[in-house]
Amino acid sequence: MPLYALKDLVIYFLKLGTWGFGGPVALVGYMHRDLVVNKKWVTDEDYKEGLALSQLAPGPLAAQLAIYLGYVHYRITGATMTGIAFVLPSFMMVLGIGYAYVLYGGLPWMQAVFYGFGAAVIGIIAVGSYKLATRTIKNDKLLMVITSLVALVTFITEREIIWIILFAGVVAWLAKAPPDWVGRKAQIVLPVLLIAPVATPSKLAEIGWFFAQAGSFVFGSGLAIVPFLYGGVVKEHQWLNEQQFLDAVAVAMITPGPVVITVGFIGFLVAGIWGAVVAALATFLPCYLFTILPAPYFKKYGKHPAIKAFVDGVTAAAIGAIIGAVFVLGSRTIIDLPTLVIAIVSIALLLRFKKLQEPVIIAAAAAIGIIIKLTI
Repeated sequence: MPLYALKDLVIYFLKLGTWGFGGPVALVGYMHRDLVVNKKWVTDEDYKEGLALSQLAPGPLAAQLAIYLGYVHYRITGATMTGIAFVLPSFMMVLGIGYAYVLYGGLPWMQAVFYGFGAAVIGIIAVGSYKLATRTIKNDKLLMVITSLVALVTFITEREIIWIILFAGVVAWLAKAPPDWVGRKAQIVLPVLLIAPVATPSKLAEIGWFFAQAGSFVFGSGLAIVPFLYGGVVKEHQWLNEQQFLDAVAVAMITPGPVVITVGFIGFLVAGIWGAVVAALATFLPCYLFTILPAPYFKKYGKHPAIKAFVDGVTAAAIGAIIGAVFVLGSRTIIDLPTLVIAIVSIALLLRFKKLQEPVIIAAAAAIGIIIKLTI
């Protein structure tokens, strides 16, 4: 019998989605501190299993963990309600910012704000990819090679190529946990999604299909979705230009909750409020399904070395894509000395002060942008 009512957990995640700054690592830490240590609503074992599943399956880490913790005692209803409660506050915020962006985007002060934003975001993503790489890859030479090669390919092609990321997972699986095809049957379940062209009779259907794919290939951190979105939103579909895309990433950084909520802002710019709704639903539905469907079986199969090896390879490739995207976006965003200085200072501050929150950096960069643009 749980020590709390479902409404208590929903209220908690509404609050966390409203005030939870700091990105996925910080949000995951808040959940452990509040729900395991302080409130004792969730056991440490349940928390660790949820965290492991969230890291193994595609989907934004913090959102998946929230969904899993809702599933622990209240199953499908709990998972659904906690997931919505966690994402809804930041979604409403990006809608409001998106409205202001469309309404005032042509004004000099708004352009000045995002002039500073963009450079700071490059610095933040650079530090985020560095931290992801050091925490995930460590001294694993195979994963280092995968990350480096995918970063190079992403930089050259200026897009995230899904089949290369999946292939990296297969390579890691075969290298780290090769199946014994002769002696016994391998009990392996690999996440495979077939990406095939689909006729899209309307803009909303096209948005839904693209963002469903995006939500299916975010491993570990919301930053992993950035290169995929860049390749599709800017390069392939040309829904946004590069500055608008960077502005969308900046909006995600200054709002609490999951970084992936940037899809709501992008959807709003492309097709208004229904575009935002469709983009958010399409992105988070795979995350939701990848959490609740394997949850009952995860205790038995989650630690299988083949599954772990596959996900290690995919994660290393995703990190490489992020690093490549940093160089691609940086080459277009760092356009003068002030933006170069903003990016370098952002990186230095985040590396020097571990507890410094990204919204503080972005707010300062916005102020500097206004001063530079409106005084020159």
